[in-house]
Amino acid sequence: MSDPSHSSLLIQILLFLSAAVIAVPLFRSLGMNAVIGYLIAGIAIGPSGFRLFNEPAILLDIAEIGIVLFLFIIGLELKISRLLLMRRDIAVLGAGQMSLTIFLIFAAMILCGGNVGASIVAGIALSLSATAIALQMLEEKGEMHSQGGQRSFAVLLFQDMAIVPILALLPLFGVRHIAKAANIADASLDISMAALAVIAIILAGRYLLNPFLRFLSRFGAREVMTAAALLVVLGAAELMSKVGMSMALGAFLAGLLLAESDFRHELEADIEPFRGLLLGLFFMSVGMGIERQIVLNNLGIIVAGAFGVLTIKLFSTYVIMRLGQADHKDALRSSAILTPAGEFSFVLFPIGVELGLVSASTGGILSVIAALTMMIGPIIAVIIEKIQQKLDKKQNLDREIEENFDDAAGKVIVIGNGRFGQMVNQTLIIAGFGTTVIDKDVEIIKTASRFGRRVYYGDGTRLDVLRAAGADTAQIICVCIDDKQASLRIVEIVKTNFSQAQVFARSYDRIHAIELINRKADYFIRETMESALVFGSTVLRELGLSVEQSSEVLQDLRRRDFARLMKQQAEGIMAGADLLNVHPAKLKPEPLTELKHKIKPLTQETKIIIEQQNTEVTH
Repeated sequence: MSDPSHSSLLIQILLFLSAAVIAVPLFRSLGMNAVIGYLIAGIAIGPSGFRLFNEPAILLDIAEIGIVLFLFIIGLELKISRLLLMRRDIAVLGAGQMSLTIFLIFAAMILCGGNVGASIVAGIALSLSATAIALQMLEEKGEMHSQGGQRSFAVLLFQDMAIVPILALLPLFGVRHIAKAANIADASLDISMAALAVIAIILAGRYLLNPFLRFLSRFGAREVMTAAALLVVLGAAELMSKVGMSMALGAFLAGLLLAESDFRHELEADIEPFRGLLLGLFFMSVGMGIERQIVLNNLGIIVAGAFGVLTIKLFSTYVIMRLGQADHKDALRSSAILTPAGEFSFVLFPIGVELGLVSASTGGILSVIAALTMMIGPIIAVIIEKIQQKLDKKQNLDREIEENFDDAAGKVIVIGNGRFGQMVNQTLIIAGFGTTVIDKDVEIIKTASRFGRRVYYGDGTRLDVLRAAGADTAQIICVCIDDKQASLRIVEIVKTNFSQAQVFARSYDRIHAIELINRKADYFIRETMESALVFGSTVLRELGLSVEQSSEVLQDLRRRDFARLMKQQAEGIMAGADLLNVHPAKLKPEPLTELKHKIKPLTQETKIIIEQQNTEVTH
């Protein structure tokens, strides 16, 4: 006969998993972060919703392991070398943004009648930004490696590092706040034990962890490495917990010490599934802990508080970004991305309650405010982005009216000044040919002007713009944009209206190449093909083939690829498959075992080819 308690636990697990697989995809499909889905799912199945879980605190102990693993992953990603490269932005932007935000939220809380302890905790917790939400928004917009994206990431990085002193200092305040009668000797002993625990973790990470992991890796058992990763994380967390410090602090230190380890990526891969699921459970438990009565009784305060926090963070981040020499657009975008309160605020508020710095009711209200900023923040970011796009469009139209092509006299028109177009234009300039470069991205135009390059504003799909740019007298028009439909439209316009000009086009893939052939483009090149061929040729050379042999392979591959492309153009995309299986006589390089004493460094010719392929114009 089954144990009723076992059945009850299984049902709770099934309910948790069901809520997660319903809520998270739903909110992701609406363009929102998974964290919001977990919070809403927790509210729905908790005491304030359908009451499927009536004691969310039972889950919280397990769910807190998700935060521990989250801090370990953050530590793994904070490589010392990476921090040094970004040290200025981290120190200036990160510290400035967080300090100003803490001060403004603290001041607002005091003005609204809050006590000092609660105001400090609220200022610190709400100044943190949602790393998961911010990074997802940057990735979705393709801005992770842009200048603005790197500045936003620097702020997030500082906040992640700030968690360590926050976790270390709050319990010390709590000791003095709760146990004022404790003698100095006891307090000193607590501090000493904490310091010794930190030193022990540092020494173990420096001298023991790598040899330990290297020893285990010899046995080739993946599950043992996973067990070792969990042992390292949870062991460090438990050690810090035993000396009265935060478990998350121990996990963070363990991750930071392993950031330069050869096993970093394997550890991250082993921990990630546990981290994601348990962190989701943590956010669901936070949602379950939101009491409906607290929300109903304090709805005005919660809504006003959420919008107040969002406003303060928008203002403080924008000011710091502008002082850090970011332009208006980047500063506004970074401000919008960093407005939602961070995941770690849900850890700090319970700690504040436990230490007596924040009352239970105030902690509940602040948690709801933090959750609400995570829901509203991404929506505000989208609204700001749309407003900015409309303003940019108006600015572009104004610029277009003012722009003229009177001094445009190049024999070649280059449409698109991205990475591909820049290289084409640079080639022509070095050879002494005049070019007229047009692009409709204002930021690209501004960047080009900083390097002394003239790029005209204009939409290459418009006939009047092409005429103004000199298409009537141009010898060649190079279509270098990455928009497939727009490039096809440009080819059609040029072939119809400017018969004297040849059209050279950048092709995205085979299908796009066939469409360009159908529209009578004079020349096209698939954007990755030639670089891949040069790459492959270099590999062949290093494997022992001669220059003549590797060239023969490339020529054969080009011939067969073009023949297949022609068959596909005539008969459909599935035609020409037989050409893939036709191989020339097998070339026989010298065996590598015989070459080990003969292999020479890369020839100067090969080095030049590699350098040319790797060189990109910064923009």
